[in-house]
Amino acid sequence: MQVKEVHLCGPTASGKSAIAERLALEFNGEIISVDSAQIYRGMDIGTAKSAPELRAQIPHHLIDILEPEQSYSAAQFNEDASAAILDIQTRGKLPILVGGTMLYFRALGRGLSALPASDPAIRTALQADLTLRGNAALHADLARVDQVAALRIHANDSQRILRALEVFQSTGIPISDLQIKNSSDASDAHAPELLRIALFPSDRARLHSKIAMRFDAMLSEGLVDEVVRLRTRPALSADHPSMRSVGYRQAWEHLNGDYSLAALREKGIAATRQLAKRQMTWLRSDPGLWCLDAEQTDAYSMIAARLSDRAVS
Repeated sequence: MQVKEVHLCGPTASGKSAIAERLALEFNGEIISVDSAQIYRGMDIGTAKSAPELRAQIPHHLIDILEPEQSYSAAQFNEDASAAILDIQTRGKLPILVGGTMLYFRALGRGLSALPASDPAIRTALQADLTLRGNAALHADLARVDQVAALRIHANDSQRILRALEVFQSTGIPISDLQIKNSSDASDAHAPELLRIALFPSDRARLHSKIAMRFDAMLSEGLVDEVVRLRTRPALSADHPSMRSVGYRQAWEHLNGDYSLAALREKGIAATRQLAKRQMTWLRSDPGLWCLDAEQTDAYSMIAARLSDRAVS
């Protein structure tokens, strides 16, 4: 059966975008970004967006669709990406979804958990508790009621910690139980016409080297100046989801005078490594992925061979 949709995921700096762009050119494809930071306008350097010239050559979707002050959810991504996939396929082209926001891939492939709506009273109380006691204390609270979620959620991810605690306090059920129930009932509506691929580097030291080089390039290209411009937006603060993105958080704190440019570099690289580790943990938990090591194999040629029988309009 012909492949009608490609998902290409992997940790940051694994070479996903370059492969996706080559596939789009050869197989009459269009790219859908699966990246929770590339959705924001004005955040170009720190999100490693493709150059405007390339985006003019290859249509890209779900890039620059929001202002940095706005928020975006996995549910919204599911809706927007599904519409883009249908539009691309209707025009006889191949949708290629590429990125490292694993929650978005899960939302699209398995459906979203049937979680309760946010409770303003509980959320306000938890936010006050967070301000008073800090991330570590609330993460410890979460571990006591939902060890599975606590292991999955980073201790500094205040947004997800608050949501998990809010769900537990409003339902008495751990959020991980609700998510497992939902995912076990869900089916992948796209298979078998969907090709799901993960770039999974086996050489951790090599990946870390690439992460460092990539972050240094972002600094050279003007990441700090980009954040200087973003800080002029009156409604934007360090608490917005956009500014909690790796690189932007560290640059914002540097501009606050919290630490030097050298420390910004060290902290940014460390945070990017932590992100890559979390991404690879997600990948290991998904047995349906075709895993390729781009360092050990010609990943592009192997993927292209799987797509070679697809009719190109």
